[in-house]
Amino acid sequence: GWEGGYPEIVKENKLFEHYYQELKIVPEGEWDQFMEALREPLPATLRITGYKSHAKEILHCLKNKYFKELEDLEVDGQKVEVPQPLSWYPEELAWHTNLSRKILRKSPQLEKFHQFLVSETESGNISRQEAVSMIPPLLLNAHPHHKILDMCAAPGSKTTQLIEMLHADMSVPFPEGFVIANDVDNKRCYLLVHQAKRLSSPCIMVVNHDAASIPRLSVDVGGRKEILFYDRILCDVPCSGDGTMRKNIDVWKKWTTLNSLQLHGLQLRIATRGAEQLVEGGRMVYSTCSLNPIEDEAVIASLLEKSEGALELADVSSELPGLKWMPGLTQWKVMTKDGQWFASWDEVPHSRHTQIRPTMFPPKDANTLQAMHLERCLRILPHHQNTGGFFVAVLVKKSSMPWNKRAPKLQGDSAELRAPAQSSPAGPTGGTAAGPSELERTPVTGMGDAEVIERTENLDDNGNKKDGVCGPPPSKKMKLFGFKEDPFVFIPEDDPLFPPIQKFYALDPSFPRMNLLTRTTEGKKRQLYMVSKELRNVLLNNSERVKVINTGIKVWCRNNSGEEFDCAFRLAQEGIYTLYPFINSRIITVSLEDVKILLTQENPFFRKLSSETYSQAKDLAKGSVVLKYEPDPTKPDTLQCPIVLCGWRGKASIRTFVPKNERLHYLRMMGLEVLAEKKKEGPVLTGDSASGSGPPEDEASADRDEEQAASVDGAGGDPAGGPGASAPQSRTADL
Repeated sequence: GWEGGYPEIVKENKLFEHYYQELKIVPEGEWDQFMEALREPLPATLRITGYKSHAKEILHCLKNKYFKELEDLEVDGQKVEVPQPLSWYPEELAWHTNLSRKILRKSPQLEKFHQFLVSETESGNISRQEAVSMIPPLLLNAHPHHKILDMCAAPGSKTTQLIEMLHADMSVPFPEGFVIANDVDNKRCYLLVHQAKRLSSPCIMVVNHDAASIPRLSVDVGGRKEILFYDRILCDVPCSGDGTMRKNIDVWKKWTTLNSLQLHGLQLRIATRGAEQLVEGGRMVYSTCSLNPIEDEAVIASLLEKSEGALELADVSSELPGLKWMPGLTQWKVMTKDGQWFASWDEVPHSRHTQIRPTMFPPKDANTLQAMHLERCLRILPHHQNTGGFFVAVLVKKSSMPWNKRAPKLQGDSAELRAPAQSSPAGPTGGTAAGPSELERTPVTGMGDAEVIERTENLDDNGNKKDGVCGPPPSKKMKLFGFKEDPFVFIPEDDPLFPPIQKFYALDPSFPRMNLLTRTTEGKKRQLYMVSKELRNVLLNNSERVKVINTGIKVWCRNNSGEEFDCAFRLAQEGIYTLYPFINSRIITVSLEDVKILLTQENPFFRKLSSETYSQAKDLAKGSVVLKYEPDPTKPDTLQCPIVLCGWRGKASIRTFVPKNERLHYLRMMGLEVLAEKKKEGPVLTGDSASGSGPPEDEASADRDEEQAASVDGAGGDPAGGPGASAPQSRTADL
């Protein structure tokens, strides 16, 4: 019974069983199945990221190749079930399999499949995500023009789903909407950045705040400052996590009702803060991976009660056909950690009042309770579709929250004094006590905010805006957070840096140059990033109020010795799909065969490429180029999605600048299997093309000198392949 050197955890918890049997969360006669399912390991699930035109190709590749190879396979005497699509997820883009992570990692027969999963996850084409956690973004029903706030976003799998929804139409490089992804934990914010980076979107911003007091942002609307209200808010709150027992087995040992009692107040504060920032007519999804009504229905009921009709539960029963769920509870009781039950607030002794709050009980009045429609919440039980346990509620905002309606307008000077406290990141975090204290502090967050914020900002903005810097470097107040991000500096209209770039790449006049930014206020600008104009608006108007961890995608990097070329900046693969629609020169159309050569050989000479490619390249000046493959619809067996790669035209050769995982991804889509790379060699290819292991003749060495000019600035660490063949290609600095 020793696995990996640890004793087997006993999957028993009598208090857990007693509690949930008493609350009747499982239908009659299904208790044993429920407990059995909880003791089984969770099936592995994966989601194909939907917004890339490559999603269909990946699906095709998975179904026709990898899943076929899993048929009739046995591992440790157990037959491997071929993965099945999740019936309720649109377009077969999510799959589950009975393979546990352990089997995937350990078994040699599955090595290819495992490598495929790891590599495609790295390049952002698939996501290893638990099935139930895919539900909240689907129920948000987000569209490309929506402003979305993800309040507790790390580690970021739901955030990536939301970004995909923004980019539903791949031909629009800058959707009008954006995602602001927040997390209270600074370290987890960087996890979030890593996840979001894989999708290369100019419409995502990662911020670091306590969700319960996330600051109100303002935006410029036709020259006036207005408060930013979100169209969609995802409120996936911290919870006790007893729905995750199949994955986090230590929950069996640690489970007690105390966790829920301690979290309830925070969950309610976060949900309330979300509701305040939702636009009228907007939709907010509240979710937890807990089965406990104290964290679920009790939070929703008390939010509905205090909203006085401003919020209501939406009926989403028909929105995910194929998903099995139980309706929300309308009655529940509260139990202390030592097993004492209370059916209503009146029964709770004074000594327990700090631990148990009135908001934890169902509303007493039968009519109030009925009008809430708590049965519209969705409860997902593990044994119904072999998943984790989960809770989701979808709220729609009908009007302003009551305390925002009746807020008095603050008069005269006192308004000026009180406003900064409201807008400073440090302000609200201190005074958030549990439960009903919301109502005491409400008048400050009134609609009076709009005027107050506007007035104080006019005072302090005059000095800030001088050169499109997104605010000065963070104020002293922010330094208390141990937060030292570089500023975001928008490139001024008259910056001499831009005309050579515009000329070299023949950028379209419609190119939104206002949205270019760098991360340094002085010295040479090394990287240029791009955000959408809506995020630019948010950044410029809230620099003092919000702790931005990351935003924008890298579109250009400075060449090490760029001055000797016509343009000092080369294209970055990370932002090429955003930039490509605006580029009108230096585009080389390549064939599928060319793509294979470019991705498997280090510096292929012109003569190795097709004559069409050579004739386009021969007259171009040295420097960065775009390599574009257009699918041929008359040959349905070939790759059917367009590919855009960044390259470099050298003296006699062309090479690509594509991070390793992305390179492997494209090769795989073309039917070339790439085996594990040995430490000092290039990739080993199987299929109909062999790898060119390093440049053959002498002209290559002359060429190599210029390639260095195009090498990545400040690429951290030594390239994986050492000085040998695969070095320049395995640089992952663009990731």
